[in-house]
Amino acid sequence: MTFLSRIMLLKSRAHFSTDVQRSGTVINGATFKGTGKRKTEMARTRVGIMIAGFCFAYAIIGGRLVQYGYAQPETVSSILPADRLMASRPDILDRNGEVLATDIRTVSLFAEPHKIVDPDEAVERLATVLRDLDIKGTYKKLSSNSRFQWLRRQLTPKQQSQILALGIPGIGFRPEKRRFYPGGSTASHIVGYVNIDNRGMTGMEKYIDNQGMADLRALGMTSDMPLEPVKLSMDIRVQNIVRDVLVSYVDKFKALGAGGVVLDAHTGEVLAMASLPDYDPNNPAGSEEGWLSRMSNGTFEMGSTFKSFTIAMGLDSGKVSLKDSFDARYPIRIGGFTIKDFHGKNRVLTVPEIFQYSSNIGTAKVADLVGTDGHREFLTRLGLLTKMQTELPEVAMPSQPREWKKINSITISFGHGVSTTPLQTAVAGVALVNGGKLIEPTFLPRTREQADLVATQVIKPSTSDDMRFLFEWNGVKGSGRNARVEGFDVGGKTGTADKVVNGRYVGDKNFNAFLAAFPIDNPRYVVLTFIDEPKTDKGNGAALAGNTAAPMVADIIRRSAAILGVEPKFGEDGSALLVSY
Repeated sequence: MTFLSRIMLLKSRAHFSTDVQRSGTVINGATFKGTGKRKTEMARTRVGIMIAGFCFAYAIIGGRLVQYGYAQPETVSSILPADRLMASRPDILDRNGEVLATDIRTVSLFAEPHKIVDPDEAVERLATVLRDLDIKGTYKKLSSNSRFQWLRRQLTPKQQSQILALGIPGIGFRPEKRRFYPGGSTASHIVGYVNIDNRGMTGMEKYIDNQGMADLRALGMTSDMPLEPVKLSMDIRVQNIVRDVLVSYVDKFKALGAGGVVLDAHTGEVLAMASLPDYDPNNPAGSEEGWLSRMSNGTFEMGSTFKSFTIAMGLDSGKVSLKDSFDARYPIRIGGFTIKDFHGKNRVLTVPEIFQYSSNIGTAKVADLVGTDGHREFLTRLGLLTKMQTELPEVAMPSQPREWKKINSITISFGHGVSTTPLQTAVAGVALVNGGKLIEPTFLPRTREQADLVATQVIKPSTSDDMRFLFEWNGVKGSGRNARVEGFDVGGKTGTADKVVNGRYVGDKNFNAFLAAFPIDNPRYVVLTFIDEPKTDKGNGAALAGNTAAPMVADIIRRSAAILGVEPKFGEDGSALLVSY
């Protein structure tokens, strides 16, 4: 190659190197500038996109926060709204204003399972406060997909404070009201109780709901404002006496149960009514065997107390008078049955003697004079064969034969074959001594004028006069002697009914009752007591009504007469005021 040729080659290489350096691209150590510029632009684009994405995301989050801020609080369909949970119930008072039932504020524990982070840990921590917590059940609730679960209703303030200190997310408290009964079991069958949601289940609590409170609650029209108290006719002092007497006699005679009621003879007001076994309305689930009110919701054959109604029927019909006599020497045989007297005198008896000696034969003959149809009509007139009407929801329907025959009338005349509630027996007894007026019983205050508007004349006033005489006669000379209280002139009639076991009457199981009124010359109150299957080591004689139910009446009257405003009378002029013990 010539020198000139080499010079030309070197120049061409120098021009190529210069062009490559200007372009910025590197080949075998050379830099190509155009490629670097494109990478810078791409990096800037990526950063811009990232910034725009973050701004968009934060804008969405901010918008949702604003939306949540303006949204209504989340409601849970599985529970009641707070205002309805806090709805007040009216206080229940006795006739003197003593509180029998009232609301107290409390809280209940709930969980929102969707907010629970660790159900196992939550259960373990709750169990340190709630010692009786259902571990498996609570874990199942906290692990569910629901948005609300009750964990424990009606906590104590101490429990609430301790659970708050645990700081468990998703756990909260709901304000509620709890019903409190200061008297406990004293008047449980009258007052009744409410369930966990403060709804009346029995007694006057249920009556209050039935009067419209339940409907208002369903419509959401209840509030937390205090309501007008409901005053009852009951006197808690007398109620406590009646229950105390029942408890002592059930324990004394190892009986299955007992009951007692005190009624105003002119207004029909229930001053006291108790039934054993009973229960504590503050914890009704603790004694389910006591839920039945034997006074109003249990039916029994009332035995010889029914002879009062049979004799009154004969007197009121005009076919029998106090001067009449009936042959009680021989048993009555009818339909394969033999009717005889328990303490037979085997002679002709006057009407007062039939009542005094509780003659089945004499009473059956009085019923036979009136006739089967007349007998049934008379007991219906006295309300003994129909369901009693009163405010208390727990009222049983009496039972009677489907078809009344002569044998039915005879046995019913002395208290076998018809089962009634002890309360309606006492109500019918009121009509026998108050001038003949049947007054529906009430557990609410009622004046004498208001009672007269609802009273029904069921027997003649003269019949009522004769029955007061017979009650006093039996109280002085007959089976009612153990019910007498010095100064208060107690009269009444016993009833010792054999109980039915496996379809047959047995002589060693009695249902004993005593129907009484005082002061018998002008009765102000009627008292009825019963004791179911009293047991004693002294034999069957000691288990008769005259030795069990009658003394119960005496104890009730002796302790409560002064509270009821009945003044004692000693002597003809009331001057002999010294009482011997």
